[in-house]
Amino acid sequence: MLGDTKAAPYRRAKLIGEYTLSALRHFKIIELGGSVCGEYCGKLLADFGANVLKIEPPEGSPTRRLGPFAASGTGPEDSGLFAYLNTNKHSLTLDLETAEGRARLAALLEDADAVIDGHAPGWLANIGLTPEAYPHLTLCAITPFGQNAPAGRAHAEDLTVMQASGWGYHTPSAATPSRPPLKGAGRFQVSYEAGLDAAMCIAACLYGHGTQGRGRFIDLSKQEVMASRVDYVLAQMVAGDMEVGTSRTSFDLGGPSGIFPCRDGFVYIWMSAPSHWEAIRQLLDDTAWMDDFPANWMERGLTPERIATCRRHITNWLKSLGKDDAAAAAQKQGLTLAPVNNVSDLPRSAQLQHRGFFTEVEHPVQGRALYPTTPYKLSATPARIQRPAPLLGQHDKAALRKPAAPKPLEQGRAGPIKRRGGPLEGVRVLELTKVWAGPCVGKHLAYLGAEVIRVESLGSIDVTRSYGVDDINNAPGFQAVNPQKLSVQIDMKSKEGVALLKELIGQCDIVVENLRPGAIDRLGLGYEAVKAAHPGIIYVSMGMYGNDGPLAYQTGYAPCFVALSGVSALVGYEGETPQGMNVRYADSSFGTAAAYAALVALLHRQQTGEGQFIDISAVETMTSMIGDVFMDYSLNKRIAHCDGNRHPDMAPHGVYPCGDEDWISIAIPGDTAWRALCAAMGQPSLADDPRFATLPARKASEAALDDLLAGWTRGQDAQELATRLQAQGIAAAKSANSLDLVADDHLWARGFYRYVTDGAGETKATLGPAWRLSDGAAITDGAPRLGEHNAYVFGEILRLPAAEQERLMQTGAIR
Repeated sequence: MLGDTKAAPYRRAKLIGEYTLSALRHFKIIELGGSVCGEYCGKLLADFGANVLKIEPPEGSPTRRLGPFAASGTGPEDSGLFAYLNTNKHSLTLDLETAEGRARLAALLEDADAVIDGHAPGWLANIGLTPEAYPHLTLCAITPFGQNAPAGRAHAEDLTVMQASGWGYHTPSAATPSRPPLKGAGRFQVSYEAGLDAAMCIAACLYGHGTQGRGRFIDLSKQEVMASRVDYVLAQMVAGDMEVGTSRTSFDLGGPSGIFPCRDGFVYIWMSAPSHWEAIRQLLDDTAWMDDFPANWMERGLTPERIATCRRHITNWLKSLGKDDAAAAAQKQGLTLAPVNNVSDLPRSAQLQHRGFFTEVEHPVQGRALYPTTPYKLSATPARIQRPAPLLGQHDKAALRKPAAPKPLEQGRAGPIKRRGGPLEGVRVLELTKVWAGPCVGKHLAYLGAEVIRVESLGSIDVTRSYGVDDINNAPGFQAVNPQKLSVQIDMKSKEGVALLKELIGQCDIVVENLRPGAIDRLGLGYEAVKAAHPGIIYVSMGMYGNDGPLAYQTGYAPCFVALSGVSALVGYEGETPQGMNVRYADSSFGTAAAYAALVALLHRQQTGEGQFIDISAVETMTSMIGDVFMDYSLNKRIAHCDGNRHPDMAPHGVYPCGDEDWISIAIPGDTAWRALCAAMGQPSLADDPRFATLPARKASEAALDDLLAGWTRGQDAQELATRLQAQGIAAAKSANSLDLVADDHLWARGFYRYVTDGAGETKATLGPAWRLSDGAAITDGAPRLGEHNAYVFGEILRLPAAEQERLMQTGAIR
């Protein structure tokens, strides 16, 4: 257990019943499968008060047998992973292989609202749990490659999905071609991400049930979830606006940004603009070398020599500085520098302590330990850990009935609104966002059927519209993250523009903003100002550190979120210094968490009419996705470090060289799969070699095992080899480069890649959602031209006379 918790101002988990106002308290969710992705999805719903009934086989969920384990032992009640993933749930043991077990499940489903499943494709249908049999239910099936996965992708682990998604091949940034692609952070990064998407989709479909009276089937693909996390890049690639190929740096930005050593660890520095260059000049003592560099060299004058020189001088500056002191000094100068935290740094963070991100939970077997909570703070219905994970079968004899739910107050917005179907049809969202993470929120909601209106102006053009392009209406980066949206021009810096915005907000359900800390309040558009006029509004405010706390003033980009969260410290080659995830990682994850929180608030308003403020932290979002790693520290004081592609419960588990500089990922979860691999290698005797015959033996000889496997794969065609191994029941996948990803027939067949048409009539390919809904929204529109929907917003929604619109244009309120 964590030894120093008594001295720190952590919050204690509250007893059940102490808090009664939970956003999802009227919903009953059945959780099946025992997968990390399904359990994380269920946790996200349960922490908002949903009544999540976890169906376990008599021997317990498989996650009960996975570490980290508490000092109490290695039994079904000792898993720190299970403890983290299953707070606030109920446990019921059922043998679904028997008619009696299936009959009892059927009885439980009668008054249920949703089902979460993590089994293989087709499993739900095999037990009779289909949309036709249960039309009232929201059924969510999470699988590695979707319900229609081809035979060549039938066997998968998180490692192979990560590599198939493109992230592995491009991690770390500035990868050395001769070194293997990495698995990412920890063991379950893919599963956490998929669980988050699933929770978001379920929340949307529960809202849709309230307005439309029907359930939906959600077919969620882990591969598509991960590929969607790089939508800003991949959408440009599939549209033909960005080069694709076999380079390991296709996702990279280039330049001197990256992880640097300092006196007590490491920091991440983001450098991309002249302002950052000037900040470095103010921070360093020796700046004479900078005189030979043009001010805008990071935009238009990058060379390997300049990058190396810059990084060398910054490294010298950091030698005598601690990471927290360096961050404080750099942030004062406007340089986005962040400490690379490990899990032991997180509980000591004054910022996380202030926000109450960690809480003490008393488990009946494991005892008291510190748990991460949630990254979003909802003003009316906060998420809470109110009870620990259940003991196996704890609720077998309990009468678990669904709480009575009031009739929904909302049936969708009347009047003019763009209707495209989907569970959020009739919902209107106003976006006051910039760059990537904020627009990702609107994109998700639009893909679920909401009408999303972006507020823009010529005086404050989003950098994705202007950077490196000549035409703001033909900007590939903007088009990548803003399909299916509307654009209206309003100058938020003018008094009349603010008044106009407040009037428009009165016609909206959700407002999303991710401006610099304090900016929205200075404009007179903060939550309190908006709430005074429109008390039912749901207001989402996004920040690197959230809205309050001693470090809330600091800003940063996605790699800074990842560094601060503890994720970067886990990504690197075994025994070496951290290299972190690819530079593109985290914006879309942050946006997805914000979209989920908004939908939870929307469900609460549907039942009560009450709006609320949502304060969400990017750093906390990412820390939530290494919950099992933190639990190992909390329970055992073990600090996780870079482990390459290792996995404590699998061997071999790695990425191995093939011909043409390609790589193949192979994950072997047990002895049966190991024997199959030995047979596929043509060396069946290896299965009985004492060095490799059992998992403990293979773990002890892992370096020799990796060398043996690399010798076998080297020179073979990666895709052909993966296909052969799949046929033998082995989880294997080629590590996909950007060309593989764009050419992936399965992604095209599922509609993950699709064509949209913009207001000028130009049709382009883009990324669709990572899910398929049985009654989803029509996704047909490309990103909007600046002010394309002025007439609709001002004329039809606000009903302003033409003369008044002309006057506002003349005054500059509309521009």
